[in-house]
Amino acid sequence: MKKFLIPFLFFISLNCAFSQTEMDVEKNIALLDSLKKLYFQEGNGDLSLLESILQKDPNPDSLLKYGQILVDRSLVDSDYKGTYYGYLQLGNGHVLKGELSQGLDFYFQSLAYAEKANYQEGRGKVFLAIADTYSKSENSQNAAIYYGRSIEILRNGNDSLALASGIFNAGDEYLNLGKLDSALLFTEEAKAIFKKINYPIGEAYCFGNLGMINAQNGNNTAAEENINKAISILEAYNEFYPISVYLEFMSTIYLESGDRSRALNYAIRSLELASHYGLKDQISNSNLTLSKIYEQAGLPQTALEYYRKHIIYRDSVNNISAVQEMANLRTDYEVSQKQIEVDLLEKEAYIKDLQTKRQRFIIYGVVIAMVLIALLAFVAYRRYLYEKQTKQIIEKEKDRSEKLLLNILPAETAEELKEYGSVKVLRNESVTVLFTDFKNFTTTAENISPEQLVRSLDYYFKKFDEICTRNNLEKIKTIGDSYMCVGGLPKENQTHPRDVVLAAKEMMAFVKTKSEDDICAFEMRVGIHTGPVVAGIVGIKKWQYDIWGDTVNIASRMESNSVPGKINLSETTYKLISEEFKCEYRGSIDIKNRGTWKMYYLDES
Repeated sequence: MKKFLIPFLFFISLNCAFSQTEMDVEKNIALLDSLKKLYFQEGNGDLSLLESILQKDPNPDSLLKYGQILVDRSLVDSDYKGTYYGYLQLGNGHVLKGELSQGLDFYFQSLAYAEKANYQEGRGKVFLAIADTYSKSENSQNAAIYYGRSIEILRNGNDSLALASGIFNAGDEYLNLGKLDSALLFTEEAKAIFKKINYPIGEAYCFGNLGMINAQNGNNTAAEENINKAISILEAYNEFYPISVYLEFMSTIYLESGDRSRALNYAIRSLELASHYGLKDQISNSNLTLSKIYEQAGLPQTALEYYRKHIIYRDSVNNISAVQEMANLRTDYEVSQKQIEVDLLEKEAYIKDLQTKRQRFIIYGVVIAMVLIALLAFVAYRRYLYEKQTKQIIEKEKDRSEKLLLNILPAETAEELKEYGSVKVLRNESVTVLFTDFKNFTTTAENISPEQLVRSLDYYFKKFDEICTRNNLEKIKTIGDSYMCVGGLPKENQTHPRDVVLAAKEMMAFVKTKSEDDICAFEMRVGIHTGPVVAGIVGIKKWQYDIWGDTVNIASRMESNSVPGKINLSETTYKLISEEFKCEYRGSIDIKNRGTWKMYYLDES
């Protein structure tokens, strides 16, 4: 599916206003010229003038020029917020020029200075720009990560426009990945925010994407209704590019459903609009759709003509030096393949016309020879494409596997696994294990939607992950509503009892102060025990770093024998932290084959 919303939303995240009339554009140009003259007349005026120029000038060359000036001057003044903004605009300039790698370099420098200035909203906006850029380069995994970080920060800020943009872009990413349920949730949320802040263009893009989601779910009526709403709004603001994309999308949907008449109508409207406004990539796509329509209708010559136009406009858009050098050769080759297909269709018709004539055997021989030649050419071309695509897939999957491995295993364990093909099981004589569990989780799950349930678990467990990282703990796994982590692994340390207790207090405080309206409120039990474990991974499929031993079982019993809202410690852990933390003795329990164990509640005051 075509990704066309990122450039628009990229400018949303820079607080760009609605589409303007010609008079508005002329006024802005005049204002921009005045600002530039004023800046230089004042002998390189104050930094606020530079920021105003960058906000109002969409020209990438200007962004690069004035962004660099802002960086140089703000560094002299130790104005890190200004440096953040200068690097952000340098990144924008490179991305607008199609130089995505350079753009990312500047975005990460911008992020460093936003953090130096402790400017959280700035961090959120840079994360959004980074996510948009990864999305442009079709790196969906990184795009999803940075959209998540951006949204998390922007939810706590005051820039609703940037927040809505990030949520929408994340939904657009899920749409392109085919994850329609997630795409629907994010798009609906973005639409509500756009409506609340009275931003019609944002609503229009949401209607458009909702239409695409409806279509992929097989609801063409709702799809057409939502896309028509989007088109109606976009026409009022002269946003013609997305209109052309939506029209071409509906054409494809109707073609797949067998309604050629409607498919042709939408495709022609899309092509006319794209041609009128010089939208080359969309001219290419509309021509390709028309080629498919006419090919299905049994008009191969007309289909070939539209296909030829598709190739020409496609190559004019892909302005890359290596591609440019071979553009003519590739165009001739691809068109020749289509010509062979057309010739074969016409030859079949010609053969039928000559079946009653004496020369049928000669004609059949010629046709067979042509088919063999075409087949050999087709097989060779398909082989070339297959090898090329296979190589790309292997490289992409290798990179994806590397990142996935580091996400599920500690770095040291992952390196050992890659180097030796297996991981030694290690025994650690002293670690601290923590278990959590939510009260009445099963009952609650039966009374709310699955979506709200998953959102709620994600809300709590994401925070638990952050707390573990902050306190030097290793997350082991989640089982249903239970969360398990350990201190003192994979690297041994002497502070693990204290680290785990501090993390437990943070987790309990977070659960008790739940603030989101659509998140289920739970009461939580926590159990902690310190002792020896064996750590490693087992099996050859679905690796998971895990720990085993009596320590794990006892920690689990500490949790199950706790009460909601309390942190229950074993006597072993209590002795290690009692000098620093107040605790209350609360009795003992018998553990099968392990004797009687004293328990202590942690005083959370």
